[in-house]
Amino acid sequence: MAEVVRLPKMSDTMTEGVIVKWNYKVGDSVKSGDILAEVETDKATMDMEVYAKGTLLHLALQEGEAAPVDSIIAVVGAAGEDFSSLLSAAPASPAASAPAAPVAASTPAVAAEPVAQPVSAPIVEPTTQVSNADNDDRLKASPLAKKLAQDKGIDIHQVNGSGENGRIVKKDIENFTPSAAKPAPTVATTSNPVVVVSGTESFHEVNVSQMRKTIAARLGESKFSAPHFYLTLEINMDKASVAREQMNTISDVKISMNDLVIKAAAAALRKNPNINSSWLGTKIRYNHHIHIGVAMAVEDGLLVPVVRFADNKSLSQISSEVKEYGKRAKEKKLQPQDWTGNTFTISNLGMFGIDEFTAIINPPDACILAVGTVKDTVGVVNGEIKPVKTMKVTLSCDHRVVDGAMGAQFLKTLKEYLEEPYRLLV
Repeated sequence: MAEVVRLPKMSDTMTEGVIVKWNYKVGDSVKSGDILAEVETDKATMDMEVYAKGTLLHLALQEGEAAPVDSIIAVVGAAGEDFSSLLSAAPASPAASAPAAPVAASTPAVAAEPVAQPVSAPIVEPTTQVSNADNDDRLKASPLAKKLAQDKGIDIHQVNGSGENGRIVKKDIENFTPSAAKPAPTVATTSNPVVVVSGTESFHEVNVSQMRKTIAARLGESKFSAPHFYLTLEINMDKASVAREQMNTISDVKISMNDLVIKAAAAALRKNPNINSSWLGTKIRYNHHIHIGVAMAVEDGLLVPVVRFADNKSLSQISSEVKEYGKRAKEKKLQPQDWTGNTFTISNLGMFGIDEFTAIINPPDACILAVGTVKDTVGVVNGEIKPVKTMKVTLSCDHRVVDGAMGAQFLKTLKEYLEEPYRLLV
């Protein structure tokens, strides 16, 4: 008997996914465990397994099209089996089968993922045919393509379809330019190009990626729900710079200044456990383990893989782990277990020459440390004016959990470790 294949939730914050590539086509045989497709989530491109066995009878999405979690994306059954009644009987997604109940607002510490907006109708439906009074031809286009064309002010009759039997799909609208237009039927409509030019002014628009949607939701929720306050401290990095150079002469991996900051922050959290906490609404969680999230910029936005039990790891272990995370993040190969479980986060823009900045707290953490560049300046050392290397750090705190004195004591401890870095080795 034929059965539907639904889009699974592949990360804790995933609300929809984009089919990057189908690994099988209609008519192919599949079995449980086969990688049916590559799916772009809000964090990475991941393999999606199929758990049905039989012949692939139907694919509901073209490559490049998106659908919400739990939507029907394929049908598997016996070769030649009629599955039309199965599609008509089953709702495209659970969200479409019942009215959405009101969702109470929650703090970022209570839920680390954004609340998904109700889906009033499935994004992917069978091809819709639109008739034209002056032309007996019928236009084949996916609902998503029609909506995208309407949003962009594009006359969909001008678009060449690349799908089956000339069907217009999402990528045709995204790639549409007036020069690629086909002759339009006689229709009273107004058409605006994707790129608008007026004199020397111009712009272009791109769809919001799954990752950027999640960043906007989570950090927007954090910024406007958690009362932030900020503490900034300048640290003398002379000894840390010398220690790093000496350690790199014997280390198998190159230790960065950020690795030193991660290790020092982990040690400071061990001495200031109140910082290593989360707001849970009616409770405050004080974590006994120290898992440090390390913010990493990637092409589509920001990922925060987690160095687990950072206080128990050596500098070379931390360095190797962070480098591996960075490589996999750029290749979109991070897995859900790599970016969950953080108890404290570090965001370092020092490599870009930024002196200091403030960061938005990364839920469910109570604090995030923003790290600036190490720069040469002039300071007073033992009553003498000397050249020194300094670095500014800013701690963003959730005032529901952390008070000013608690945050200041943490920074004081961090400063002590970085100004006497050999203490990290004993």
